Amino acid sequence: MEYQIDDDGTPLCQEHLRDVGGGGLAFVCARSLPPGCRLVIRIAAVEPEFSARARVAWCHRDGENFLVGVAFTDEQELFQMRMIEQLCHIEQYRTEVLANEGRRLDSEQAAREWIRKFAREFPAFED
Repeated sequence: MEYQIDDDGTPLCQEHLRDVGGGGLAFVCARSLPPGCRLVIRIAAVEPEFSARARVAWCHRDGENFLVGVAFTDEQELFQMRMIEQLCHIEQYRTEVLANEGRRLDSEQAAREWIRKFAREFPAFED
């Protein structure tokens, strides 16, 4: 995951994505970012690459770093983020199945199983 402060010309900073959900995401950052600060977020690990504008909702010290929560306000970006959140859950499921059961699932198999087992528990878009 990468971010850039919107419109200030700073270079992209690569950070560790911590959590995805609830209309936004949280990431570990080496510096404090003020609430309200506008960012451009980029996640290259998904196809197609995700890029969106976001607003810093909160920032808390996390050891020597900071944990930054951002919110997306555009309806389309919220929808895309929900899809990424589901992909993260599916990949985590795939990893757990391999570790716990020794079964190797491809992405499609993992998605089908995850949807059958957990999709109804996934919070609705409006929640």
